[in-house]
Amino acid sequence: MKKVTLSLLALLGAANLASAQTARVQIIHNSADAAAETVDIWANSDLLEDDFEFRTATPYQDLPAGVPITVGIAGPGSTMASDAFATVPVTFTAGMTYVVVANGIYTTGSDYSPASTAAPFNLYVAAYGREESAEAGETDVLVFHGATDAPTVNIDAVGAGTIVPAISWSEFDDDYLELANADYTLNVTTTGGDVVKSYQAPLATLGLADSAIVVLASGFLDPSVNDDGEEFGLWVALPEGGDLIELPESEAKLQVIHNSADAAVASVDVYLNDELLLPAFSFRNASAYVPVLSEVDHMIGFALAGSTDADDTLFAIPVTLASNETYVAIANGQVSTMGYSPSVGFALDVFAMGREGASTTGNTDVLVYHGSTDAPTVDIDEATAGNLVDNISYGEFDADYLELATADYIIQVKDDMGSSVLFSYSAPLATLGLTDAAIVVCASGFVDPTVNSDGPAFGLWVALPAGGAMVELPVAFASIEEMAVNFGVFPNPATDVINISGIQNSASVTLFNTTGAVVSTQIIGSNGVLDVTELESGLYIAKIKEGNSEQIVKFTVQ
Repeated sequence: MKKVTLSLLALLGAANLASAQTARVQIIHNSADAAAETVDIWANSDLLEDDFEFRTATPYQDLPAGVPITVGIAGPGSTMASDAFATVPVTFTAGMTYVVVANGIYTTGSDYSPASTAAPFNLYVAAYGREESAEAGETDVLVFHGATDAPTVNIDAVGAGTIVPAISWSEFDDDYLELANADYTLNVTTTGGDVVKSYQAPLATLGLADSAIVVLASGFLDPSVNDDGEEFGLWVALPEGGDLIELPESEAKLQVIHNSADAAVASVDVYLNDELLLPAFSFRNASAYVPVLSEVDHMIGFALAGSTDADDTLFAIPVTLASNETYVAIANGQVSTMGYSPSVGFALDVFAMGREGASTTGNTDVLVYHGSTDAPTVDIDEATAGNLVDNISYGEFDADYLELATADYIIQVKDDMGSSVLFSYSAPLATLGLTDAAIVVCASGFVDPTVNSDGPAFGLWVALPAGGAMVELPVAFASIEEMAVNFGVFPNPATDVINISGIQNSASVTLFNTTGAVVSTQIIGSNGVLDVTELESGLYIAKIKEGNSEQIVKFTVQ
């Protein structure tokens, strides 16, 4: 912004300088009409502001009082006052302080809605401006509604109620708000109480103690019918002028994960209040982290895929999200009342300390959630590092993220005493390229599908911060060197048979290939002879179980 400061003599023309009186005036450019993005401002025949840009303000300056001034608005590069496309006569009162806002639509035609006839370009004036707060240490705030397509609104301060009631386009609030210098959350609401937008007003963080500022509603709620103009926001003009400061939107981030293994809700439509958030959202899928208005009551609704509106929801679950927090919400349980054992009601479990990235560069942060309705309370260990998660039950998140060096791990799901390995998985964080990521690992599916409508089998599945189909962790086996050796195998490599030592009576042996697929299940006697003649050459893993003893060993067939 290039400013030209005029002498009082120039503005007063032939008036006697000795009798000149002045007012203090700040001019703010808040017209979102693209035709007026940059303007020159003339006062009578003198150039007051050159190349004055949208969302900038002049400092408070002395202008003549008691005499008429014709303020002209011209395009950039104008050479004389007669170039103005709009003129407004003003007369300031001596000793007063004014806030003058250029606002409205200049362009005629259908590019803007409402058009210039309903929201005309003009100078809108408050004759009770302030350059500093009335009380030391406070911040005084004057509110101006300058968004042409926004309705009459209230402004609420979270925790304090309505601070600006029923303000309409082109209106200033009746007076300054005299606020303690603190950081606030502001909700812009309709007169019916619905939240339109939510913003942070960090008065203390911005160092605005002792200041008097102007907060302007600016831009368009719907740019698509307003020449694709600037979006709606709240912007601050400081008394010293310059570029307006945008107040950041007050949002929470939310990731929704579908982990309900009930076939009746294999695909759902997810609603946030009345808006469709996730259409045809399938089991074992996750949304990306999406911004959601904070500090307001929301309803997250679930309807069958193909629903027509929020009235079709089967379940609606209330949530309230705090400003600038990140949430993970996992849909789990069953809609069906029969066919599942145990029968667990449909629910949404919410974790309020979510992360989109690792807290330490080079790590992978892992949040663990137990979402298997028929799985017991379990511990989760890393094969070499020991216990990671202790006594986690269905419907629970672990207390916090595991902050792990990005590497490939073997994860063991154990009983809650930590004595028996129930499942073992590979967690290839490095191979999957998850450096600096924060992920959610869900226990998912059924330990016993036969009593759960033959539903999906138990596994560990990963939700990525970008959302999409969840990633299955492959079944894995610790190598023989990593486990206490009770059973031995020889010869290794083998051709026809494997001899397993240490068997007292009989044992069951389940053979897996390197992809985790079962290739053979045999019962062998105390002689320990295992037939491998039908196996192709390659590496195999044997799970040997005799009574309460269980061992994983590997061998090669040639």
